This record gives sequence, structure tokens and C-alpha cells, in this order.
Amino acid sequence: MSIESLFVTQVYAARLQQADSPLNLQLLRECRQLRLDDAAGRRWSADNYPGGYTSYDSASHMQDRSPTFARLARLIDRRVREFARSLAFDVDVRRLAMTDCWVNIMPRGVAHSGHLHPLSLLSGTYYVSTPRGAAGLRLEDPRLERFMAAPPRRRTAPRALRPWVVLAAQAGRVVLFESWLRHEVPPSRGPGERISISFNYGIG
Repeated sequence: MSIESLFVTQVYAARLQQADSPLNLQLLRECRQLRLDDAAGRRWSADNYPGGYTSYDSASHMQDRSPTFARLARLIDRRVREFARSLAFDVDVRRLAMTDCWVNIMPRGVAHSGHLHPLSLLSGTYYVSTPRGAAGLRLEDPRLERFMAAPPRRRTAPRALRPWVVLAAQAGRVVLFESWLRHEVPPSRGPGERISISFNYGIG
């Protein structure tokens, strides 16, 4: 008898740069400044992102607005192409381009409920600042709604068999996944602000 893994969901996670690198420190300054300058984003966040701030509805093309974010996008581009090749997409990976890029600032207790990114091919997050206790990215098994009478998994189950997996948030790290993969951010437990930059890629 042989057992093989089928319909595997791949997720890419790697250090992109050091948390104290000049680029990351400049990104941190610009994220905080954007929150101060973005009155429309603060209003939208008050209704849709309670307790936190996101530029998702007001400044969602930061790679076009800021040279600093454009530099980050160029670093991410290479990783996205590597990931796309591993997924065996039948496309020219050189045509993959960042379509959206926005800032998320989440103080203690702020959460982002489960969602996916429709109309995109690949999505991801780059972590700018992750104080102690910052929540990770919680990924959901895409088959979960079909489990029906399946029993719960053992606590010691391998990661590949768990219904949810949390990837730690680490400053300087990038995480990539296919845009249909449902994910969420639980509330952070520690003090300080969890600051991330989220983005989508499509065929340019």
C-alpha cells in the first residue's frame, strides 16, 4: 500500500530582509506617516477595521505612490516568480505584477476576520513590525466546509493535516499564498502595533 499527498496547498514564507535594515526602517516610518496623513483611510477603518488602521480602501497602490514601497515590490517580485514556478502555473511568470499594495496597523486586540482575495492570482503579506505577542497569519484548510462528519484532528497531527495553521509574524518576513486561500489575523496579545504590508499579484 502507498499513501501520497494530493491537492497540496503550498505556502511560501521566507526572510526578505532584516528588521533593522534601512529599507524596513523607512517602510516603518512611511506606514506610520500614512496613517497620520490618510484621513479617508482612518474614517473607513473606524467602520471596517475597528481599533486599527488600513489603507486598503484609500491608498491601495502604494507601490506606485512611494519609491520605498516600489523598492519593496521589486524585492518581492523575484520571490513571487519563484513561488509561481513551484506551483507549475502555465503562464509566463515574468508577466506577474503587483496590482494592489496597502498598509495594515493593528494594535493589541485588533483582529481581521477570515477572508480571501478574489480576482487575484497570488497574495501575500510583508511584516514591517511585529512586537512581542503579535498575532500570526492563520490559514484555513480549503476543504474545511466539506469535512461533514470528520472527527477532529489530534493535537499532535502533522501541520499538513491540521484544519488551521498559524504562521508566525516576523519583521522582515514575506508570506505568499494563492489568493483563494482563506486566512485571518487573530487579536494580538502583546503591547505595541503589528504593522504589515499586504499585496496582490495578477497577470500584467
